[in-house]
Amino acid sequence: MAHQQTIRLAVIDDDSGFVTVLAKRIEATGWQHRQVASAIPPEELVAMKLNALLVDPAVLGDEGWGYLERVCGMLPDLGVIVCTGRSTVAQRVRGLRLGVDDWLAKPCHPEEAIARIEAVTRRRRHSQPRAETGPVLAGEMEIRADQFQAFVGGTSLDLTRREFELLLLLADAEGQVLEREAIYQRVWGYAMAHGDRSVDVFVRKLRQKLEKRSPGWSYIHTHFGVGYRFDPEPVGGAASPAAEVARPAEAPDSQLVHSSFTVA
Repeated sequence: MAHQQTIRLAVIDDDSGFVTVLAKRIEATGWQHRQVASAIPPEELVAMKLNALLVDPAVLGDEGWGYLERVCGMLPDLGVIVCTGRSTVAQRVRGLRLGVDDWLAKPCHPEEAIARIEAVTRRRRHSQPRAETGPVLAGEMEIRADQFQAFVGGTSLDLTRREFELLLLLADAEGQVLEREAIYQRVWGYAMAHGDRSVDVFVRKLRQKLEKRSPGWSYIHTHFGVGYRFDPEPVGGAASPAAEVARPAEAPDSQLVHSSFTVA
């Protein structure tokens, strides 16, 4: 298999058989990698300038969920892939909503793990907001791609990375209705499973944060049975020119289940 990108990877796993074979595959790709059997502090992960982290939370015991949440929250640019034993749907959904990019079940072929790592890293690189893109002004809100955050009156909305990507995607559509499946594909990076309500859940979280900071405006509109449209409008009044999404002239177009992590 030809690998086009050089990736910096850390592996947190104590499954010696899997890790040994995986390490050989990784070395063949020319990637840089480090393998450990315990948690790497998030601050150390930052210093390592990683592209991806492959982790089995089961080796971290009761700290597994907390570690995933800290890593996903502190390192929004890091691709996080869980590779663990049997798990419940609730556990997998909880992980994905915390910010995990992909979830693999053991036994897992090392070549599939590598392909998944590549896919996550590729999606991350393609979805990086361009630093030269100026702030998006919408209603009372300022969306700053360079900070992965949105602000109202200078106060941050405290968006997670996933929430920010969803907001930016909707705002970039400039009033067009985006179907749920298309939103999921763009933000989560793979096809939406039947019955998955992640898009609706994240839209609800976004609305709650927007209503808290900007109660006089309605930003995200539901098209029942289809999807969502971003179109800032004053609450209780007709839309005005100020409600339009504005960009600098030079800008181009463009928790579920709270339980300890236990692998059955």
